[in-house]
Amino acid sequence: MRISSLTKTALSISVAPFFLISCIGSGSNMASAGFSPVVAEPLPASASSTANGAIFQQASGYAALTSGMRASRKGDIITILLVENTQAAKSNSASKDRNGGFSLTPPTTGLFSLFNPSDVATSGSQNFNGTGNAAQSNSLQGQVSVTVVESYANGTMLVRGQKLTSLNRGDEHTQFSGLVRAIDVSSDNTIPSTKVANARIIYGGTGEIASASKQGWLQKFFSFISPF
Repeated sequence: MRISSLTKTALSISVAPFFLISCIGSGSNMASAGFSPVVAEPLPASASSTANGAIFQQASGYAALTSGMRASRKGDIITILLVENTQAAKSNSASKDRNGGFSLTPPTTGLFSLFNPSDVATSGSQNFNGTGNAAQSNSLQGQVSVTVVESYANGTMLVRGQKLTSLNRGDEHTQFSGLVRAIDVSSDNTIPSTKVANARIIYGGTGEIASASKQGWLQKFFSFISPF
């Protein structure tokens, strides 16, 4: 059975919207492989219950009494308390004023007596006023648990993790990475984000609510070419 070229074109046009919808749906997953969790390395095969003592328990993971169960090894979990608050403000003003004048009184007799004093008087003024103000404020509150990726000899740790939340009207994702000091980790394995060096915080979302707050592609086009 031979299908005509017109029928093939109609089929491709009818299938295109469904293909586009499937592509959009597949991109809603905001998980990133770069923020995938890191698990702890398994114990060596030589470890046995005979190596355990009253205090040292190799099978369950040994922790010194001075440090407790604070996260310090690769694969341990730390909870980041997001307490980001930034504010910025800037204002400037400028003012300029300039006045000048020139006048000449003609003689009352002679050839130049025909001119009036107003005919040979001139003056000018110039002024400028400009003001500018800018302000920006950002706030992020919440919690995200991350895993220890690397533990360094100077007492710092590289942590990384993400949290994905699927709601009925869209998805939200929070990704975090940075360097923390082991001494800053509290006894319940939490640390505020303000004490994280080289912190990278990514927060975003997809879905109907996120799409409604953005300009459409045609509005973006006219905003790009508009000279005003």
